[in-house]
Amino acid sequence: MTATVTVGEFSRLTHLSVKTLHHYHEIGLLAPVSVDASSGYRRYSTGQVETAQLIRRLRELRMPLTDVQAVVDAGDGAAREERLRAHLERMEQELAHTREVVVSLRELLTPGRPVLDVEYRFIPPFRAYGVRGQVLRDEIGPWCEFAFGRLGEVAGHIPGTSGATYSDEFFADDKGEVVAFHPVAPDQAPADGVELVDLPGGYFAIAVHAGPMADFDRTYGALGSHVAEYCEVAPGPIRELYPISPGDVSDPVDYRTEVCWPIQRIPALKG
Repeated sequence: MTATVTVGEFSRLTHLSVKTLHHYHEIGLLAPVSVDASSGYRRYSTGQVETAQLIRRLRELRMPLTDVQAVVDAGDGAAREERLRAHLERMEQELAHTREVVVSLRELLTPGRPVLDVEYRFIPPFRAYGVRGQVLRDEIGPWCEFAFGRLGEVAGHIPGTSGATYSDEFFADDKGEVVAFHPVAPDQAPADGVELVDLPGGYFAIAVHAGPMADFDRTYGALGSHVAEYCEVAPGPIRELYPISPGDVSDPVDYRTEVCWPIQRIPALKG
């Protein structure tokens, strides 16, 4: 048996404020069972309490209102379970990222400059399959997943270390050209979905970033400072090489990224 209650009573039943209930009514998320035509007073059914509690919990999990609406509309079927599963996975990923940032912040607050091993290397020119895009910095993760997924489909059987180049604009303007690549033979035939790119040779100062990307900026900062102090910077985009990438291992602790900073020449050793 169900009964109808005023919006104020429904607010007490569900721990949703009257203002929030009004908003949910306006956007069509949780409509009252009746609205008095003359006074505008809203009445809710006690049968709506469970739905209201579901909405409240989903919002506490920071689920977007559009997704909450989809869950509510889906009822108890498979579509609802899929929406909930996908959101919980996103929450778990965000939690893992938050933990990584906390660890990085603690390390950043520890006195002392991070110790960095810098290698100087000449990388000869080579041909590669590439995926090119104008990428927003905030969208680099999904873009790389797309780009390297495509490269894996086309060049997964070809040995070599994949990488990417990042234009100056990508760093300065938060948007710029990124080219994901995988080396191929000089006479490699074209393939659908990728382009053939020729990467120039040159000298690089190279540092290895070990582990997840939460403190990637520290490796960039330390390597860039080293280059500014001891080397002559050469024009050209920063390169990253991925000898151990998310496609190789499941634990981010095992990731290995080589950051390659272009320089004019190998500096003379100072005794």
